[in-house]
Amino acid sequence: MVSDTEVAFVTGASRGIGKSIAVHLARAGYDVAIGARTLADGEAREHSPTVKRSDTSALPGSLGSTSALIEAEGQRALPVYMDLLDTPSLGSAAATVLERWGRIDVLVNNARYIGPGHMDQFFDAPIELIEKQIKANAIAPLHLMRLVLPQMIARGSGTVVNITSGCAVSDPPAAAGDGGWGLGYGMSKAAMHREVGILSRELAGTGVTFVNIEPGLIGTERMAIDMAEYGFDASTMTPPEVIGSVAAWLVRSPDVADRNGQTIDGQDTCRRLGLVPEWAAAG
Repeated sequence: MVSDTEVAFVTGASRGIGKSIAVHLARAGYDVAIGARTLADGEAREHSPTVKRSDTSALPGSLGSTSALIEAEGQRALPVYMDLLDTPSLGSAAATVLERWGRIDVLVNNARYIGPGHMDQFFDAPIELIEKQIKANAIAPLHLMRLVLPQMIARGSGTVVNITSGCAVSDPPAAAGDGGWGLGYGMSKAAMHREVGILSRELAGTGVTFVNIEPGLIGTERMAIDMAEYGFDASTMTPPEVIGSVAAWLVRSPDVADRNGQTIDGQDTCRRLGLVPEWAAAG
């Protein structure tokens, strides 16, 4: 049965930017399917950004807690397990949403690789970890789009939002571990960044819009816990709600189609439109 309510599917929604986007889309009237590995609070996952040590302590957040926030906004939540490195899980997640709700109007590719290699320099990062980052950050979104786009095209409408990164188009200020980022992260985000521009041309006229949102440095839970030792201070960064508000504004904008193939600067857009006045005032 096809839902009468528009449906958004947000990946990486257990915490951080994805969680904020999911809640803001619910606030904007969408039922929201959310995908991630962490189903319940307290689950242990490897999240150390370096091969030099392991850290499987539980990070704050889960699909369960995000679901509760979506439902508090008066919308339905549908948590689905997915792992970017496990391609069958992507198919299962998308199929579950389409079978349960019959449609996906907005796909937000926000999830990314979490684990060793992210902050390791070239000779310290095994090539297979660089390959994992490319698979997770650039190839997994393609699998999801292959599954979701046909029903968007058949309906003549839909929006795909890729959460990109400044590292996709710029060089780091320093080496990984000294204020910069690893090769695998930059390469994979650069590949993902190009997807929007190319697909917007190939699928022009179908009614589907492809847009990148570049969030800038965001003070997420993982940024606060894992990245302080690398010189990143989450307390001075932009809160995730800024990007959540921009994503909701974008997909509800009457002229969203005019932005097909574009990259939106999340923080600049939020400030310019006054979407989070207290943040803009504080800045």
